[in-house]
Amino acid sequence: MSSILKLLKTISDPTRIRILELLRQEELSVLELQDILQMGQSRISTQLSKLKEVQLVDDRRQGKNNLYCAIIPEDLAPLLQQAATEISEKDNDHKALLHILKKRKDQARAYFDDLAGKFGRQYVPGRSWKALAEALLKILNYEVVADLGAGEGTLSQLLAQRAKQVIAVDNSEKMVEFGTSLAKAHGLPNLEYRLGDISKPPIENQSVDLAIFSQALHHAEKPQLALQEAHRILKPGGTLVILDLAQHQFEQARELYHDLWLGFSEVKLTEFLEYAGFSNIETVIADQEDQAPYFQTLLAIARKPF
Repeated sequence: MSSILKLLKTISDPTRIRILELLRQEELSVLELQDILQMGQSRISTQLSKLKEVQLVDDRRQGKNNLYCAIIPEDLAPLLQQAATEISEKDNDHKALLHILKKRKDQARAYFDDLAGKFGRQYVPGRSWKALAEALLKILNYEVVADLGAGEGTLSQLLAQRAKQVIAVDNSEKMVEFGTSLAKAHGLPNLEYRLGDISKPPIENQSVDLAIFSQALHHAEKPQLALQEAHRILKPGGTLVILDLAQHQFEQARELYHDLWLGFSEVKLTEFLEYAGFSNIETVIADQEDQAPYFQTLLAIARKPF
C-alpha cells in the first residue's frame, strides 16, 4: 500500500478527524482528550499512534505528560476542514475544549490543591476537615434547602442547624423513617423528610434556594432528568451543589454499591448542567482517595439564572 493510500485510509475515520480538529487548535494530553471525547485511554492512544504513523501528529514531553499536536500539510488542510464540518460532535468537542483550557488557566485551583495537600499532613490539636466543614456549614445563609438523595440525612441535619427549612428527599421508605426519627430526636422541626425519587422530587416549582446532590447522582437512572428537576425547584438565582464521583473504571461498583453510573467527567457534567439551563458552572476534583480504586470526588457548583 502506498503512503498516500495509507494516509487517506487513516483520515477516513471520524474519531481521528475529531482528534485532529482538536489538536489543530491546541496541544492536549491523552487525559484531556479522554475528557473531551468521552473515550477510554487505550482507544485514544491507539488512534494517536495511527496518526503518528502517517506523521499527522507529534508529541512532546511536559512534566509527567505527553502533549500532542496536529501537523497538517497545507494541501491536506482544506480536505480535513471540510471533513470536520460533517462530524456531528464537532460543536460539543469545541465546548469541551474551551472547558479544558479554562481549567488550565485556573491558577487559584493549583494554589488551593497545593494548600489542600498540606492540610492535615502535620498534627495540630483540634484541626480537622470535619471541624472545618461543620464551621462552614454554620455560616451558610440559605432559607430553603433541598437535599436530594439524602440517605439517612447526615448532611440534612447539619444544614438544618442554619437553614430556615431543609427538605430531605430519598426513595427508600426505611431511610425516610430513620431520618424523620433522627430529626425528631435531635430537635430539628425545620427538617422534613419526603419519600420520592431525585428524578421527580416532591417539591414545588421555584421554592428552593439551594439544592444539593451529595453522592446521589450516580445512582440516578437518568441524571440529566434529575438536574432538570433541580433547575425546576430552584428559585431564580438559586444555587446547585453536586458532590459525586469523578469518572472511573471500577466496574465492581455496580454490584458493591448499586451504582448505575461510573461517575462523571467534568466535561460531561458541565454538558448536563448547561442542557438543564444552569449557568456560572464551576467544577473541580476536590479530593482523591489514597487507596485503590482511588476514587476521586468531583465538586460542581452552578446557578439558575434570574
